[in-house]
Amino acid sequence: MSMRTLPLVFINMGGEMLYILDQRLQAPNTAVDCSEKGVWSEHDRKRVMTAIIGTVFSKDFMDELFKPQQLYSHRTLKTVLTRLAHSSVMRLSPTSMDRLYELMAMVFKRQLVLCPRPRDLLLISYNHLDSIRKFVEDTPNVLNQVDETHRRIQEVYTTLSDAELQLLRQTLLVFLQDMRVRVSFFLRDKVQNPNGRFVLSRSGPVPHGTEVPGVIRMLDSRGREVKRVHFPSGGSYSSPVREGSFSLHGDRVTRLGTNIYCVSQPAETNTNRSCTAKDSTSPSPLATEELNLLAHLMGGLEVLERPGSDTSYRVNLFTMEPEEEEAEAGDSLGHVVTIQAMPDAQASSELARIAEEFTDQGQPTEEPCRSRSSSKGADLLALMDTC
Repeated sequence: MSMRTLPLVFINMGGEMLYILDQRLQAPNTAVDCSEKGVWSEHDRKRVMTAIIGTVFSKDFMDELFKPQQLYSHRTLKTVLTRLAHSSVMRLSPTSMDRLYELMAMVFKRQLVLCPRPRDLLLISYNHLDSIRKFVEDTPNVLNQVDETHRRIQEVYTTLSDAELQLLRQTLLVFLQDMRVRVSFFLRDKVQNPNGRFVLSRSGPVPHGTEVPGVIRMLDSRGREVKRVHFPSGGSYSSPVREGSFSLHGDRVTRLGTNIYCVSQPAETNTNRSCTAKDSTSPSPLATEELNLLAHLMGGLEVLERPGSDTSYRVNLFTMEPEEEEAEAGDSLGHVVTIQAMPDAQASSELARIAEEFTDQGQPTEEPCRSRSSSKGADLLALMDTC
């Protein structure tokens, strides 16, 4: 298992988080009755993005990240990313953060799966950094922090061998292998199956430095080719394209790691709004039942002023629309697991009663275990507390 995965995880998943937040903060916020509830100004959006990026790429935070260490658990990683998102005046509801984390993880997993070769993982990270630079191009001090992080990545990772980079990529794939959340954005483009697994294409250019499959060459003892046999490759592959730039600025060639939300059509971002006219054709029950994270993301945005504070806002990125509830109740597909994200009063009171019974009996024995489980990532959380 590679001990150098943590910086790439935060840069890539943090970059995806910034893409989503920027897209939502630019989208108009409309209530169910089509009345305008609040709109983030351009100044507020830039202030939120600058604050989060400044915290992520601060020197102390990056110094802690670049220490050789094992990859965090999903729970710890989500906790740290939540604290990073809350380093600005914006606050996300727990349900929104859960779905946001799932979407970040699935997008990053797809990038890892489609990565042509292990070294191209750096190009994906550079694409994220290039996009992050555009968010803070008007803030020189934060822009310098991003550039400094880019230089550190070059120093640490460009010297690694292909075998070390393959171990790093394999570690990340093992970390994300159980994440199979279905995303309608991928289902619509047919790059994800209904079971949550990604589709691997059998066409397109081969990785840089390789040849199109379909030929077996036989050599003699002196290394000279004596025979050539052709076989069907099973796909329509083409010659590799030019290699992407690994410098501070340049053409990365690959599109993996770029912002995929800025190209969404407005009509697709509000398909679940009850105030819009319904299509004459009924939606597919399967497409409606899928864990439509992107549709939730593009749904309602609720900005609420925190009690007792004039400078912070609460953002609810994801909402459950009435159409989705009806489709979920009327869908006849088998083996569907329903997750209740909203709290239930009766269930909460019952769980609270059970928790009180265990508190008195299990308090002495559970405390040491809790301290051990929360040790990983504690340094990063402590750094953010001092900011």
